[in-house]
Amino acid sequence: MEIRKTVEADVPQLMKIYAYAREFMAKTGNPNQWGPNNWPPEELIHNDINEDNSYVCVNDAGDVIGTFYYIEGKDIEPTYINIEDGSWIDDSVYGVIHRLASDGSEKGIGKFCIDWAFSQCNHLRVDTHTDNKVMQNLLAKLGFKKCGIIHVIQDNYPRYAYEKL
Repeated sequence: MEIRKTVEADVPQLMKIYAYAREFMAKTGNPNQWGPNNWPPEELIHNDINEDNSYVCVNDAGDVIGTFYYIEGKDIEPTYINIEDGSWIDDSVYGVIHRLASDGSEKGIGKFCIDWAFSQCNHLRVDTHTDNKVMQNLLAKLGFKKCGIIHVIQDNYPRYAYEKL
């Protein structure tokens, strides 16, 4: 597998991946994270590409099998400013992963993407829906610490906030 920047020609495949991810989350007890508002909208994916923050995971055959948003900097995620029931570990420059999804065709896609992002800056912050046990288990397995709760503007569901240094 490898990670590369997303190009516009990838968008139809990304929308299929996100549809699969919404179905998978609903089947695994997490119907509310992306399901009710059909998240993410295609317009947002185009914006991510234009801002140079969208990435895909490509298998050895050259097929796009996963996708995620990644950015790094200082205080780059406004929803991370207010954290409840805890605090961030470190206030230095960090990377953020959002909208991580795979097509389910291979094991380890999520881990591969997160490991790649961590290798970019060695300090990541991630959030996930409180019902997303699959992502919570993956983050714990990869050494992330649950730091508290944050809120996003897309919906009223709280998100667990995680960090790894």
